[in-house]
Amino acid sequence: MNYQWYPGHMTKAKRMMQENMMLVDLVIEILDARIPFSSRNPDIDQLAKGKGRIVLLNKSDLADPKENQKWVRHLENQGVHVLEVNAKSGAGVKNIGSLVERACREKIERDRRRGIVNRPVRAMVAGIPNVGKSTFINSFAGKACAKTGNKPGVTKGKQWIRMGKTLELLDTPGILWPKFEDDTVGMHLAFIGSMNDEILYADELACDLLTCIRERYPGVLTDRYGISEEGSPAQLLEAVAESRKCYARGETLDTKKAAGILLDDFRSGRIGRMTLEVCDEETDL
Repeated sequence: MNYQWYPGHMTKAKRMMQENMMLVDLVIEILDARIPFSSRNPDIDQLAKGKGRIVLLNKSDLADPKENQKWVRHLENQGVHVLEVNAKSGAGVKNIGSLVERACREKIERDRRRGIVNRPVRAMVAGIPNVGKSTFINSFAGKACAKTGNKPGVTKGKQWIRMGKTLELLDTPGILWPKFEDDTVGMHLAFIGSMNDEILYADELACDLLTCIRERYPGVLTDRYGISEEGSPAQLLEAVAESRKCYARGETLDTKKAAGILLDDFRSGRIGRMTLEVCDEETDL
């Protein structure tokens, strides 16, 4: 399956981000800890040149804890201000204030030398669809300031949120980029729900996910569904359908329903904590 999705509203959203970049001191980019490489939009690097940068590895509770640590170390070694967070529960969010101060130290000291005091740092919150930007903002603010949802496209426009006297956040729509040069990137984005599921073939997506899980975490499919991990991806999906008693009519297996169950189990972490992208020294984010 060809994994590509770039609806027209993303062009408008990118233009809006570009126009507002001059207003901010800092860009907080939120990645999905399960796919840190694939969930980092290369367009944001271009848009945010010259700005302070922070990377948050969100949904860390769904990712492999050992891999989380590897990715944090790797990003820090590249000079990135990085933090592992779970925006839904609030884990790690309280540490962001000090990270903002470190990322904007030069700006804060420059203002102080000029006699400018109490001017808040302005930060743009950016990332791909469904990565948890609005959930992070609400968790950080301690109240519901931004709309949230478990599908891409909930945030439609920009929104400024004041976080006390020292920080203002600009919530922006999730954007992808026009073409994924590597099909694996698009596939990973589809796994976590950053694409519109309605344009995808659920059976094929589930078969690709089964292949990835079997390769990265052998045994977890057996643990979750009580199935053998032998056979083709299509046979594995049929086994999941049988395990979960997904029947269309009579004894006909409903693999589309089984695909939905599998994807939901992965996205919610019910299969287990897993990271689909291995961190190594040559990985460049």
